Amino acid sequence: MSARAPATTPEQQVQEDLMRLDAYRTQLSQLLQQSQFLESSRADHLRARETLDGLDQLDSSREIVIPLGAETYVRGTAATNAPVLIGIGSGVVAEMDRAKASEVLHERLTRLDQAGRELGGQIDAIQERIDILTQRIEAMTQSGQAPAATDDVGRD
Repeated sequence: MSARAPATTPEQQVQEDLMRLDAYRTQLSQLLQQSQFLESSRADHLRARETLDGLDQLDSSREIVIPLGAETYVRGTAATNAPVLIGIGSGVVAEMDRAKASEVLHERLTRLDQAGRELGGQIDAIQERIDILTQRIEAMTQSGQAPAATDDVGRD
């Protein structure tokens, strides 16, 4: 004698889909937070690169304002060939010439753009699953029956 799984009632299917929908919405929220972090990091890197490139166009005797953080600045000058200090991770800072620092920032921007595109694809996929589940739940609650689960929305 084989044991059969009990048939899922429409109410049970709706409950399962609602739990799945909640999980997808949580996942989407986390992905959107990651996307905002990436965009913020990208903006910081772009601003640093543009500023670094702009320093080469300034007269070396011209005074500039250097941000220290927390809306604190110091006045100074940017020597034409002065090395740049750039963070390389884990609180470690490396000294390199401006051209190399600009190249490092460009490479980071390229990686951030790629990560943003990949994250955007994940966001789109989760949003599509949310849309499909929402339509299925609406159809079940309006008709009072559970439609056949022919898509792979709930199968991760």
